[in-house]
Amino acid sequence: MKYKMLVLDLDDTLLTDDHKISKENAAMLFKAQELGVYVVLASGRPTLAMTAFAKELQLDINNSYMLSFNGAVITDLKEDKVLFEQTLTQQQIHELYDYSIKSKTDIITYIDGKIVSETDSEYIDIEKNITGLQHDKVLNFKEAVTTAAVKCILLQEPSYLKKVEKDLKEAMPHLSVSMSKPFFLEVAQNGIDKAASVKFLAEKLNILQSEIIAVGNAGNDLSMIEYAGLGVWVDNVDPELRDKGDVIVASNNNHGVAEVVRRFILN
Repeated sequence: MKYKMLVLDLDDTLLTDDHKISKENAAMLFKAQELGVYVVLASGRPTLAMTAFAKELQLDINNSYMLSFNGAVITDLKEDKVLFEQTLTQQQIHELYDYSIKSKTDIITYIDGKIVSETDSEYIDIEKNITGLQHDKVLNFKEAVTTAAVKCILLQEPSYLKKVEKDLKEAMPHLSVSMSKPFFLEVAQNGIDKAASVKFLAEKLNILQSEIIAVGNAGNDLSMIEYAGLGVWVDNVDPELRDKGDVIVASNNNHGVAEVVRRFILN
């Protein structure tokens, strides 16, 4: 099978634990692009927190694309323009805030390129560290959120948040809910996930589902792993997801993405 698109999650998949692209992964991704394969980054991260990695891999020069906010935004990197964006309404965000109070979780959203929350927590600090975005801590979340926004994250200790995930899916079945890290529960508009945006992009580029490889490690990757012609987990995948892909490769710290390119694109 000749694959034409390689879709990569960022954190804990393409990136090592210190948030870098290894030389081994980068070298193989340049080889894939030389063969005409679209390398597409697909992350829960905000757009601004992905751009440097896209440029490092020269995805803009190679006419590629980026899926941010779990697929709620699709960016054409060559033209530097948004092809698709789907937001949560102000009312939905306010309802999620009310739910966060009831469920004793912290909540963040993103406005004007900043992380907005009413609280501080060790998990919000992790998001600040990962994204490099400024944190706007506000006195009143609802008063601060006066517009639509792309997504929210509920944050709490992992074992507790797993229970919240189940409850939230039952309480708000009209929203898209998935775990990106054990302490990050991501919420986007109904129908928004990585698979939906990969499908949108593939149809635009006349690429068949069978010609797509997707690589990930977490719950918010599951939709694209199941959608792609070849769904690949890195070895550090969440344990309950291990049997839901087609292949498992080396971990994010051991150049699993390079292994994917070697085995399935160069061969």
